[in-house]
Amino acid sequence: MKELNKVGGMTVGLDLGDRFSRFAVLDAVGQVVEEGRVATSEAALRKHFFDQPPSRIALETGTHSPWVSRLLEDWGHEVLVANSRKLRLIYENPSKNDQVDALYLARLARVEPALLSPVRHRGVNAQRDLALLRSRDALVAARTLLVNHVRGLVKSVGRRLPACSTGSFSKSVTGQIPESLKPGLLPVLEQIASLTTQIRGVNRKIQVLADDDYPQTRHLRQVKGIGPITSLAFVLTLEAPERFGKSRDVGPFLGLVPGRKQSGVSDPERRITKQGDRGLRRLLVNGAHYILGPFGPDCDLRRFGMRVAARGGKVAKKKAIIAVARKLAILLHHLWRSGELYEPLYQQAHHVGHRGQVA
Repeated sequence: MKELNKVGGMTVGLDLGDRFSRFAVLDAVGQVVEEGRVATSEAALRKHFFDQPPSRIALETGTHSPWVSRLLEDWGHEVLVANSRKLRLIYENPSKNDQVDALYLARLARVEPALLSPVRHRGVNAQRDLALLRSRDALVAARTLLVNHVRGLVKSVGRRLPACSTGSFSKSVTGQIPESLKPGLLPVLEQIASLTTQIRGVNRKIQVLADDDYPQTRHLRQVKGIGPITSLAFVLTLEAPERFGKSRDVGPFLGLVPGRKQSGVSDPERRITKQGDRGLRRLLVNGAHYILGPFGPDCDLRRFGMRVAARGGKVAKKKAIIAVARKLAILLHHLWRSGELYEPLYQQAHHVGHRGQVA
């Protein structure tokens, strides 16, 4: 890459690909000084960017953006990781290609970086430990797929397997498999049993990791319905409570607030944005299901959810689940940041109105 302007600085748009990436370089007045292709590897990126004066480099979120952004920052560059979900200018471009994308990234980064909606990637340790949670999700998804496969095939011959927990599925249904299906389904049941054993092993590792390396997760587990998996995912995804000025900012960060499309007098009700980490959002929703379920404890969160659900209808119940999940995220952040002990019935104990407490 050509020598960068040491006075005004250069702006680089880097469109990351799996094998090769495209880049476009703008000078201080916005003129294109270089365009090209570079292999998506540390050696190739080092050759192009290591010895260059500090520049502003914009790239999109993706599979390679965490390690690439860390490398570029270590080499002294200012790195903007653009939120790909916000870049309609790029993904709705009728003449879209990788080189054009790189050029658009560079132009946006030069004139108005805020339009990129920059995100901050989590640290190396957090990414490493989150891999354990992601692997568990993959194992659980594979087991669920195989369980559904077995139940579906048995139904196709006019039989039905008994209800049981997923963990005990292979043992509970082996004797219920029709003889005609055993050659095809017994190997599947063996795989389900193997996956169950592996999932239990990963669960133990998550428990140890949460207790030993992230003791703050114990504080979050004061809330009934929050276990090692959810608390660890919460801490690893947010990384530090100081990232958010207010606990209420966590709800939008995790996509648990309704989107808006207001224009003039039109302001229709919309679904939640579903931005942020999908895995953590799912875990919080599962926690909300428990809190509002038959075994949920009496607490402010449950009472709040019941009030929402009492408005009537199936939609109200769904809204209650999301509302409790959002309140749960806010509560967990507040407990983490403040270090306070959790009071399930805080409102009753302190005579606080519906809008007067964190949860």
